[in-house]
Amino acid sequence: MHSFRWIRLTAFSALAAAAITSCASAATDFNQVGKQMSLLLQNFHFSRKEFSDELSGKFLETYLRKVDPNKIFFTQQDVDALKKKYGRELDDYLMSGQMMDAAQAMHALYRQRAMQRIAYARDLLKKGGFTFDKDRSIERSRRKTAAWPKDEAEMQQVWKDMVEEQLLSEILRRETVARLAKEQNKPDPLANEKPAEEKLLMRYERIQRNIQETDLEDVAETLLSAVAMTYDPHTDYMGARQVDRFKISMGTELTGIGALLGSEDDGSTKITGIVVGGPADKSGELKLNDRIVAIDSNNSGEMVDILFLKLDKVVDMIRGAENTQMRLKVEPADAPGQAKIITLTRSKVPLKDELAKGEIIELTGAPEGQNRIGVLSLPSFYADMEGGDRRCAKDVKKILERMNKENVDGLVIDLRSNGGGSLEEVRLMTGFFTGNGPVVQIKDTRGNVDIKSAHNRQKLFNGPIVVLINKLSASASEILAAALQDYGRAVIVGDDSTFGKGSVQQPVDIGQYLPFFAARDRAGLLKVTTQKFYRVAGGSTQLKGVESDIQLPTATAAFELGEDILDYAMPYDQITPCTNYKKDSSITAMLPALKEASAKRVEKDRDLQIAREDIAMMKQRIKDNKLSLNKKTREQENSTLEERRKSINKERKGRFAEMAKEDATKYKIYRLTLDDVNARELPLADPDKDNEQFMHLAEDPTAELDDSPEYPSGLDPELREGINIVQDMLKLESSGK
Repeated sequence: MHSFRWIRLTAFSALAAAAITSCASAATDFNQVGKQMSLLLQNFHFSRKEFSDELSGKFLETYLRKVDPNKIFFTQQDVDALKKKYGRELDDYLMSGQMMDAAQAMHALYRQRAMQRIAYARDLLKKGGFTFDKDRSIERSRRKTAAWPKDEAEMQQVWKDMVEEQLLSEILRRETVARLAKEQNKPDPLANEKPAEEKLLMRYERIQRNIQETDLEDVAETLLSAVAMTYDPHTDYMGARQVDRFKISMGTELTGIGALLGSEDDGSTKITGIVVGGPADKSGELKLNDRIVAIDSNNSGEMVDILFLKLDKVVDMIRGAENTQMRLKVEPADAPGQAKIITLTRSKVPLKDELAKGEIIELTGAPEGQNRIGVLSLPSFYADMEGGDRRCAKDVKKILERMNKENVDGLVIDLRSNGGGSLEEVRLMTGFFTGNGPVVQIKDTRGNVDIKSAHNRQKLFNGPIVVLINKLSASASEILAAALQDYGRAVIVGDDSTFGKGSVQQPVDIGQYLPFFAARDRAGLLKVTTQKFYRVAGGSTQLKGVESDIQLPTATAAFELGEDILDYAMPYDQITPCTNYKKDSSITAMLPALKEASAKRVEKDRDLQIAREDIAMMKQRIKDNKLSLNKKTREQENSTLEERRKSINKERKGRFAEMAKEDATKYKIYRLTLDDVNARELPLADPDKDNEQFMHLAEDPTAELDDSPEYPSGLDPELREGINIVQDMLKLESSGK
């Protein structure tokens, strides 16, 4: 959750500005960055926690979890040595301006161990000799349950088991793909791939190269981020590269060539998507599945080899100023090994698939006033941090106004997997549904409470609302869901609760706090938790999230997700409720009937029952946390899963065909994107074509062997049930019950 007010010192004089300009090209002193960040943390963070030997030990623990989460690089001996040297001293290194001594020494050990482990893995692969016939298993995940290997001998066994499992998984994957291709009378898409051992060797080479490419900025960022995150999971340090990506993530456009990139095991960078209307699309020279092998960022005539370069650094090389040219050396997908040079001019590329959008579902045969349901989908609460006018509240307003024009009776707001964004945008948006009144309460470290209110004279949408959520709905999503629940304006439907992030982060430009003549252009920023937010009813969303009124078996329910599983999460608490808001009691009165009707449908809904079975199976797998290294055992496990998948698909194909026929008579679905809001007539939705409206995506030849049928009409089971609940609300309202 960000308020996007940049904390700065008082304005610099003209002389100071000139001094900054003159030293902008100098190297950033990350010792000073670490010292200033440490002071900012202790003074700005909500907890106001001072550095101490105990906290220093936690800094080191967070660092170790960050660089070696699976405990596959450091031994217990390494960890003990690091704790002895730095466990009580990291805070002193930071505050004395000597942070980089510790950061570089710890990274040097990490790099040394990583190179050792990878070399050992590559040696194992080259020697071969894996038989996969022993009755042994390994932990599926080492993150929480495994101890650090006590010594080198134990570490080598961990790596031997890991390499054996990776090789077995790759062999089984290829055999499965070959079998599916044969069953479907299709060519095997992996027939010409390099041997499994060679593929894994290339994968390890990529990991090795990525570690070797780490620069001082990366080293500093890793330690500073660990220090910040020890205060709470959402406090973080971001280096200059991360700051740029953070700004882009909050907006809905970027400057580049309009291509989605992916890393390949052979070290190349693959074109996996092309934005419609972007430079790559307009040029027509760059194609899906082409491989980029070198880049000339400035069209200077010098190509830089990007083989095995980190994907984020490749992306940074491709991005640049608007109207500047760059060149790519590309191996075409249809002519591997034959390179060509492509020149492209960067431009602003709108990420339209990240914008708010909607649909209007007309229900054939439903009574007047109950026959038009709107669906509003919001991927994030976006806002242009560079001063542009692209803001989600403004976009949602346009969609809602068109829905009103189309006489929409009820609304489903889809916030599933919406991770949040701008506090200001959610404040504005909440007023569209509640009218004038408080939206959220924000408390600072001194206990001062600021009430953020909407100032709409009247609601923009008056009909009944269902809000779809899951465990990945967080932050701003939780503010909107909580406010609509507290006002009695919506029924919350989905997972048992949302993520549970009830804190507000403030971006602090560390460069503004460096000594007078210091280079500051790459000092980065501290995203620090300064406040907690609370519902108008007084409870925090921290840890608990927003609980659903009606629960559904959702895909995310199987996984360990949420604030409560994160390290150093802040506690739940309550404050005094707002007094100047009025709760509509109609939903409270409706809820028993809505729950009963929904439960009956869910019990009869085959897809939701399958989801419930999948959740139970996945939870059991996570609990067991075992992966067999025996090929026959794994084949039997895979065969059982495959038979279940085939049985489900066979049943679904027939049932979905009937559903599609029924949908054709029951629904008429209109598309309502931001490009459609001013159209004379809204176009009919076409899920297949609409998915390609904003981006062309490369087809995965192995994914094409998955013959699982798509849900008819683009309506998944949770969305269908959300629509059903809105219909129930409309019927109850019209009946006066």
